[in-house]
Amino acid sequence: MKKKLVVLVAALMAIVMLAACGAKSQEDVLKDLTAKAEDMKGYKAKAKMTLQVGDEPQTYEVDIWHNDPNYYRVNLSNPAKEQSQMILRNDEGVFVLTPALNKSFRFESDWPNNSSQAYLFESLVQDIEKDKEAKFTETKSHYVFETATRYQNSQMLPVQEISFNKKDLTPASVKVMDADRNALVTVEFSEMDTKAAFDKNDFDMKKNMTGAQLEMPVTASVGDSEFSVNYPLAAAEKGAELVEEKEVKTEDGKRVVLTYDGEKSFTLVQEKSTVVPAVTVSTTVNGEIQDLGFTVAAMTDRSITWTYDGVDYMLASNDLTPEEMTEIAQSVQGSMVK
Repeated sequence: MKKKLVVLVAALMAIVMLAACGAKSQEDVLKDLTAKAEDMKGYKAKAKMTLQVGDEPQTYEVDIWHNDPNYYRVNLSNPAKEQSQMILRNDEGVFVLTPALNKSFRFESDWPNNSSQAYLFESLVQDIEKDKEAKFTETKSHYVFETATRYQNSQMLPVQEISFNKKDLTPASVKVMDADRNALVTVEFSEMDTKAAFDKNDFDMKKNMTGAQLEMPVTASVGDSEFSVNYPLAAAEKGAELVEEKEVKTEDGKRVVLTYDGEKSFTLVQEKSTVVPAVTVSTTVNGEIQDLGFTVAAMTDRSITWTYDGVDYMLASNDLTPEEMTEIAQSVQGSMVK
């Protein structure tokens, strides 16, 4: 009996030791992720991004292409609103395309290397590498990291939870959270081809503009210049109060100027977007790309401009920091109330 007990204990210890040998540490998993990011020559991925903005969540389909080292194509579309926007990086620079308006803007930018990007595999790995206090857990199917973010408005979105599939180390989901751990941005990956091949012109600006317009045609007419004025829900939090709302007539309709005064004063201008007759050259934008989630904006030290749902917005301030301008810009998409 004693001999059988000894044999049983030895067998259990062997099982425990084998299990321990099979388990990967945080360092092991990060090393494997880094190697995968470095070895991958290109990939195509699809994801669904959900934003908790205002009263109702907004969902976008994200189509991601990356060809090593510096070619990117990220298409953000919202079929419900019949709108799409594309970020493109090639040898000529970084472009933001708005196919429905036939507009393209060219940025002098280091995008996507200058900030966290919740839908780019290599950016997620970089976030983990840069956070020496990243937390690591393991589930039956996933490796999960909790890291700090590298957003310009990192005070608003300071932490993220990144899940990778154990089977092939591809990203499964990303939750970008506020200080109270509420998930404000959720990205759920549905597929990823890590051996994708690309044609020479796959990252060409004009080809992508034409292709996107075939899927989502250019707006036929913008004769109706009417639009609902949106008000920034975060203004009061910054100590700013609406003191004037002025409507100015323009050649194409109207322009609405909202003036906010207080500790953090700013001006918000809204105007119906116009369709460019034909794409000849891209407009060069002075500023950095700022991802608002629902659209891509151009950010300078004193202003942020963006287009959403057929309306152009420009927010300018001498008092707000870039982080605060981003927060207010994101809140403009909330309820249409004063």
